Amino acid sequence: MAFQLLREIDEQPGALARLLAMRRDPVRAAAARIRAFDPEWVVIAARGTSDNAARYAQYLFGGFNRLSVALAVPSLFTLYGTPPRLGRALTIGISQSGQSPDVVAVLEEARRQGGATLAITNDADSPLAAAADTSLLLAAGPEHSIAATKTYTNQLLLLAMLSAELAGDHERSAALETVPNAVAAALASCGGVDEVAMHFMNAGRFLVLGRGFNYCTAFEIALKMKETSYVLAEPYSVADLLHGPVAMIEYGFPVVLVAPSGRATDDVGSLIELLNDRGARTVALSDRDDVLARVTAGIRLPAGVPEWLSPIVSIVPGQMWARALAMAKGIDSDRPRGLQKVTRTR
Repeated sequence: MAFQLLREIDEQPGALARLLAMRRDPVRAAAARIRAFDPEWVVIAARGTSDNAARYAQYLFGGFNRLSVALAVPSLFTLYGTPPRLGRALTIGISQSGQSPDVVAVLEEARRQGGATLAITNDADSPLAAAADTSLLLAAGPEHSIAATKTYTNQLLLLAMLSAELAGDHERSAALETVPNAVAAALASCGGVDEVAMHFMNAGRFLVLGRGFNYCTAFEIALKMKETSYVLAEPYSVADLLHGPVAMIEYGFPVVLVAPSGRATDDVGSLIELLNDRGARTVALSDRDDVLARVTAGIRLPAGVPEWLSPIVSIVPGQMWARALAMAKGIDSDRPRGLQKVTRTR
């Protein structure tokens, strides 16, 4: 069951290494064109999993390149005919297939206004690639599983490559070379995830928590759980949780916590104390012994991964967790109901 999904999860170290080997020069050329344009801000159009890659880009380009990053509202372009001004923006379209008309429409309008446009896609012949001034291909290879895995991690790595190149940051560029091995180590640490999932097989609702660079990871894990297990999985920033949603947590409530080392988890101990006081059942993805020792179940992440790269690594055990939960529920995650690989929205 779900062998296609598992196979593509396992392919991620190789896909990431291939991206690093094949796309250095195209990323360097794209960065040079973007610097020449000198955008005042960035707008990103995406849907689904690619939207979560865009959330990662908000932290990358905001924190390292000092660019404000907004997520596009495609309906303004396709339904209301009132597109915002994009003439001084770098507009990026992110899509595994490059087929969705609403994402393409954002890039077409940005290009018409004279803005800089960039497509990130796995398909060189897609409408999205044709709509952009510049295209960067994911080099992920064919992805057949409906739940995206290797295209997502390659999207994150490609965005990280572009951010480092835009900044001329050789130290960060060198750190990228460690990612494939770190993902391989994360896969190797997932041996107990099936057993953990069995303890949550009857749960129908979850909170998924992450913060900072791993805000996107919370969203992507929640999406994978919805796609493969049909559960209600709500993602939140830890900060947003405390502004109201924390009231939902009661005895036995299941929580998935993404907590790799970094500034965003410096005070994670107080969150775990709150969850424990309320009787939550918490599954933590972390490299920290103090975190793993205080939760219901832990999935260990490899140590030593810089926080800004940790989303590429921490999502992989999250993918394995979502698949394991589906298996525990008797659901074939290779054939999620009502879904198809390419979704076209307007």
